Amino acid sequence: MKFRIWTIFAGAMLSAAVMGAASAQKPAPGPSYGPELEGFDYPFPVQRFDFTSQRQSLHMAYLDVKPEHPNGRTAVLLHGKNFCAATWEPTIKDLAAAGYRVIAPDQIGFCKSSKPPAYQFTFKELAGNTHALLAKLGVEKPVVIGHSTGGMLAAHYALLYPKDVSHLVLVNPVGLEDWTAKGIPPIPVDEWYARELKLNADGVRAYEKSTYYAGQWQERYDRWVDMLAGLNNGPGKEAVAWDSALIYDMIITEPVLYRFSEISVPTLLMIGQKDTTAIAKDFAPPELRPKLGNYPELGKAAAKAIPGAKLVEFPDFGHAPQMSDPEKFDKALIAGIAKP
Repeated sequence: MKFRIWTIFAGAMLSAAVMGAASAQKPAPGPSYGPELEGFDYPFPVQRFDFTSQRQSLHMAYLDVKPEHPNGRTAVLLHGKNFCAATWEPTIKDLAAAGYRVIAPDQIGFCKSSKPPAYQFTFKELAGNTHALLAKLGVEKPVVIGHSTGGMLAAHYALLYPKDVSHLVLVNPVGLEDWTAKGIPPIPVDEWYARELKLNADGVRAYEKSTYYAGQWQERYDRWVDMLAGLNNGPGKEAVAWDSALIYDMIITEPVLYRFSEISVPTLLMIGQKDTTAIAKDFAPPELRPKLGNYPELGKAAAKAIPGAKLVEFPDFGHAPQMSDPEKFDKALIAGIAKP
């Protein structure tokens, strides 16, 4: 009887030990935020623009930072696909210090803004939403600055509202090449959705280190990994992933490079030369992948195609030069948008 009791006890101890070891090996769960980034704090007060679009009541979160000593100009900052208004924090501070009023919205489908279950995402639609926000705020002829997917949006904005833009700045924009024409096969939205549901902090960190930061990593970047991973790890992850899938489809199917010659506002291109970003590169045939996302070539081609464009190159930076070295980037930005 004693032997039987001891056997049961030993078995239980072994089972507990195995479970403890498995628990120790399992990565700790990361942060979890609501579908509109509830629980994640922005560095400036968040305001809300309520409007109707596509028969739906929606809202855009935005930052409106006013300078202590205004220069009479406004800068509008448009975030990229894996970014939010908050990721512009250092640039917002430097622009405000230089006298600019700074508006930084979260686009519909992103971050602290609405995640509609059914929405026809187009750059024209997002540009129209942004234009309505600026009209509500009484902003006229701002400097429009877009990074990554926000760069595509900024280019479309300048094409749609050329009289309402004083300067256009494109920071490592995507859409400088037509991936479909180059050989990336059609990708169903459901496939994008399935992939987005698998997003986690480790994958985000690895991708951003290689692409955004040219193989370098600093502790301050972890906040933005937590922001993105936490949004995709929260109670609204399905809604977030679905809108994200629709947005990827928009990016792939609306390349803007064919209209660069029509841009009529003063344009500044700011390109990190170590960037290799190409949306859906992992879906491309292996032999095609090394040929995609060559930003030294793409930046020069874009500067040549956009009438009168100026090109600033950052040899040591990747896809996010404004985050790699905010001081150096912001200095070049403020000099580049100074009035002639």
